[in-house]
Amino acid sequence: MGKPKGGGGTPATVAAAKAKIEHTLHPYEPDPDAESHGAAAADALGIPHDRIFKTLLAEVDGRLTVAVVPVSGSLDLKALAAAAGGKRARMADPRDAERATGYVVGGISPLGQRRRLPTVLDESASALPTIYVSAGRRGLQIELRPADLVRLTGAEVAAVARG
Repeated sequence: MGKPKGGGGTPATVAAAKAKIEHTLHPYEPDPDAESHGAAAADALGIPHDRIFKTLLAEVDGRLTVAVVPVSGSLDLKALAAAAGGKRARMADPRDAERATGYVVGGISPLGQRRRLPTVLDESASALPTIYVSAGRRGLQIELRPADLVRLTGAEVAAVARG
């Protein structure tokens, strides 16, 4: 990773640069027909699927909550509900996710969201020196330390991924 860079001009890259955290931007050509934007990003960048994390939005007891899990797995909604202090979780409507975060599905970043939402990062990230998350648009990933992501988002760290 290099010095902080603000390029890309998304709220996520601006938030990372403003916080002066070490990060690296990784542009790639997005596949508009991909079933999984995260897996397509991993393949395009030649990065193992367990190093790229997807940002998902769920409703926990009616409250929008962000889950950040490896693209190699899926979100365990029961575990997310427990980690967020709730009883039930279901995936959020994509329109609600876009409205709340200011990003489009497939490019939702846990950083620089329109309003700060409760965030849970899967504990598998803690074992990695750096992880990749969306930098706020399809075709751009940001690599950063898991601890920096936790600090910038106020995330809880818990086992919320399956597979």
